[in-house]
Amino acid sequence: MAKVQADGYWYERSEGERAREVLEALRVYRAAERAMRRRTQDEMSMGENELLALRFLFRQPQHGAQPAALTTYLGISPAATSVLLDRLERSGHVHRDTEEGASVVRATQHADDDVRHTLGRMHELMYAVATGMDAQAQANVMEFLRAMADAVDGVAPADGPAD
Repeated sequence: MAKVQADGYWYERSEGERAREVLEALRVYRAAERAMRRRTQDEMSMGENELLALRFLFRQPQHGAQPAALTTYLGISPAATSVLLDRLERSGHVHRDTEEGASVVRATQHADDDVRHTLGRMHELMYAVATGMDAQAQANVMEFLRAMADAVDGVAPADGPAD
């Protein structure tokens, strides 16, 4: 007698079919995340690098770093970093200080408030999904995502156009 699957199919899905379903679910998530990033950029009137710069600063001690650290993190030129910081300073999201003779950029309370207002609900929903999983499911997801990141990071750029 055929085994009935929980999803209603009367046949067992092959390993390849299950793998394709996982990759499709990952693609759907990535598309949703890209759309969320576009909405966030529009709502905050910022480009991707500006949001990445704020995210980087929030993860630093006292929410500050030297401009060179931002240049390295963002992979942009020092001149582009300066222009980016000028925009963030004009909008009130960062301020520049000099500490012990070195320039330091700090995210402001306004930046923190702006990010929390814009992204707070989404973070609450994502956290609820993650906390709704049992410990084994959480471990499986973390292992999967780390392995996928390693797989993607390990791919070298193609030498030329594909045939």
